[in-house]
Amino acid sequence: MQLFYSPTSPYARKVRIAMLERGLDAGVEVVSVSPFENPVLAAANPLSKIPALVLEDGQALYDSPVICEYLDSLETAPQLIPVDGDARWATLRLQALADGVLDAAFSMVMERRRPAPEQSQEWLGRWQASILRAIAAADLEPATRKSDLNLGQISLACALGYLDFRHATIGWQGVAPGLVGWFEDWKSRPSFAATTPP
Repeated sequence: MQLFYSPTSPYARKVRIAMLERGLDAGVEVVSVSPFENPVLAAANPLSKIPALVLEDGQALYDSPVICEYLDSLETAPQLIPVDGDARWATLRLQALADGVLDAAFSMVMERRRPAPEQSQEWLGRWQASILRAIAAADLEPATRKSDLNLGQISLACALGYLDFRHATIGWQGVAPGLVGWFEDWKSRPSFAATTPP
């Protein structure tokens, strides 16, 4: 298999951490690509977005939740997505919440790359407010504190890492004090350290 990724993409980071935590990294070639004007990536993913996972038969999977679910179906290592019950929905809900944080944070990055007079302060404010509400909600999610590693936790750690990387002034720590120590523990996790953006 072949994974197209960017070292700064939090969505690709989530997939890479899932691979490492499940011990699947040896079977996946990781290829760093730019998502902009890249014909190789566009051939694998018509949306030209990363991550994209090309399977052995040449088919491609895209979007990090889909790729992570596929990876979770392989091998016999402990799964990152519980099979059923409340634990499954709590994990998927936390993943969706964290991915929503990433969507808003990425939108802010792209908006700030526009010329200053063209930037929408209204939208930047809305995205930031959404991020802070979501982080405060994540602090209360039961899947966050589960002792068994799950995909929701991975997604949340990637979201907090991306906020620190691209939006250090947002100050998410003020709305989720319970996550501060949790995230400090995550920073020392080998899979998280190995995927830190340059």
